[in-house]
Amino acid sequence: MKFLKAYDIDLIKLKEGKHDFTFEVKDDFFGNFDPNDFVSQGNLSAKIQINKQSSLIEAYFEIKGTVKLTCDRSLEEFDFPLSTVEKVIYKYGPEEQELSEDLFMIPQDTQSINVAQLIYEFILLALPAKKIHPDYLEEMDDEDFEGDGDLVYISDRKSDDADEITEASEEPKEDLDPRWEVLKKLKKKD
Repeated sequence: MKFLKAYDIDLIKLKEGKHDFTFEVKDDFFGNFDPNDFVSQGNLSAKIQINKQSSLIEAYFEIKGTVKLTCDRSLEEFDFPLSTVEKVIYKYGPEEQELSEDLFMIPQDTQSINVAQLIYEFILLALPAKKIHPDYLEEMDDEDFEGDGDLVYISDRKSDDADEITEASEEPKEDLDPRWEVLKKLKKKD
């Protein structure tokens, strides 16, 4: 946890106005969070602009760099260029709590805020759902074809037989139940 203290921003020392901070995000940063299969290595820079006002603090996050991902198709590792911009608002209130994903309440006497967890979450949110190595981007999966085009059916029958089946299916059936005739008349009136 001592490592994450490097990602503290002292609010008490800040005057009202805009202040810029830069944090380096390297491999050791990811080791301080729960191990996951998404990302464990990277070389990023997180630029944070704090706009301190009397009733709230706006924090703008700009994270750029590369993370090492594992391709879903080939299981090869590759460097993925990552760039994301996010905004978080800290509003002064009676207690510390998260009001929404981008709105936090903090007491007026809060000494500092730690942005490490937010940086980590923003990196995870910027990752693609399907991680494909750049060498395989041109190839398409069967899933990529879903919904594209029409369903094609090839039959072993001769084309004459197929024409007869089509013509037969287009002709309306005349031997309907007499009860349906009443409904047909109602439908024709509309």
